[in-house]
Amino acid sequence: MSFLRFLAAALCLARPASACDLALALAVDVSGSVDTSEYRIQMDGLAAGLRDPVVSEALVRAQAQLMLVQWTGTSRQQITIPWTRIDGFQALDDFAEKVAADPRVWRNFSTAIGEALETTLNSFEDVKECKRHLIDISGDGVSNEGVEPTEVHELLRRQGITVNAIAIEESDPDLTAYFFENVIVGEGAFVVSAAGFDDYPERIRKKLLREVTQQTASFP
Repeated sequence: MSFLRFLAAALCLARPASACDLALALAVDVSGSVDTSEYRIQMDGLAAGLRDPVVSEALVRAQAQLMLVQWTGTSRQQITIPWTRIDGFQALDDFAEKVAADPRVWRNFSTAIGEALETTLNSFEDVKECKRHLIDISGDGVSNEGVEPTEVHELLRRQGITVNAIAIEESDPDLTAYFFENVIVGEGAFVVSAAGFDDYPERIRKKLLREVTQQTASFP
């Protein structure tokens, strides 16, 4: 255990258990434009980001609830890791390990971002006690099937769910602008850009840092 992790563990042990401060749903794009190696980069990068010392400490201190969703085309969105209470560093490590090992559900379908948001927002009924409700969605293309993501925005607002996004601009240099205009919603919502899948691990780490620590500084 690193010194930072040891110190964070000691701090958490010294304070009483608190209510959940954050429910964070991680929605990963597994559409046909994502090949096998790119899928692996996403899952390994996400697991590493969760294990970042600052991210992990913030999640444990928040007694966060985490969930993983794989999504692609119409009627193809699935919760692959259900809500998990992060009540200690072992729980965080176990969740990150499950993320890294999560088998891909689909391979050759379209991109239905609106339906991904609908599926994910419905799950927040199970974590009403958490103070902040947040969807972290990744994608490498615009929505081209199913309900438009903007059509889900009003329901997301009514339920107090914020949507942030990471735009993987491997084949679409204007994807960040599309996500900004059509996908994100809620107070303080933001988009992080990754130039390509190789850039994803570092960008998702910075995105998680900004989300779980409620930072206000922007990450270009």
